[in-house]
Amino acid sequence: MRTDFDPSTVGAGGFYKLLTSVIVPRPIAWVVTRSADGVDNLAPHSFFTVACTDPPIVQFTSIGEKDSLRNAEATGEFTVCLTPEPLLEHVNATATDFPPGESEIDATGLTREPSLRVVTPRIAESPVALECRLEQVVRLGNSAIVLGRVLHAAVDDAVLVDGRPDVRRLAPIARLGGNEWSTLGEVLATPRIRYADWPGHFSGESAAASSST
Repeated sequence: MRTDFDPSTVGAGGFYKLLTSVIVPRPIAWVVTRSADGVDNLAPHSFFTVACTDPPIVQFTSIGEKDSLRNAEATGEFTVCLTPEPLLEHVNATATDFPPGESEIDATGLTREPSLRVVTPRIAESPVALECRLEQVVRLGNSAIVLGRVLHAAVDDAVLVDGRPDVRRLAPIARLGGNEWSTLGEVLATPRIRYADWPGHFSGESAAASSST
């Protein structure tokens, strides 16, 4: 038995709660922007992913006309920082609806670090920062998809293993539904099955055995 949810009857607010409860976990873009008046804004956006790999483009969604969107459009750039587990309280605090003239970076006691390719700073406490130039804004209904071309990535040496970021050292947090967040938890390594190794029928055990040979 299933319960049916229709966006036309549930309403936008109710369906938003459903979507954010079932599309989980969601990685977080901790977006740094600078207003035309020079005020640095920092906000978490949990509708975030990679949009393209060549050229490297990331995207986050602004629901409504938020400071991140306005500032990125005004200056043409922004910085995306990783949100590690030790900074959970800071990340949550930067979601507070501060007025546009007050910087979340200062209010939460975080540290600015100069970026290499853009004017917007990085957050020094974050292990990874992606410096982005605004590529395009796509408006859909009450939201806007913000696409940024990654010009430079700065990664803390402490999270690198053999030259590659190690997810356990990154310790990213993610958003769930309501006021819930998640940490990394158990990491599972499951190799992709090559067609040449496909056993001719599928079962979890046979597929796993095939992929390990």
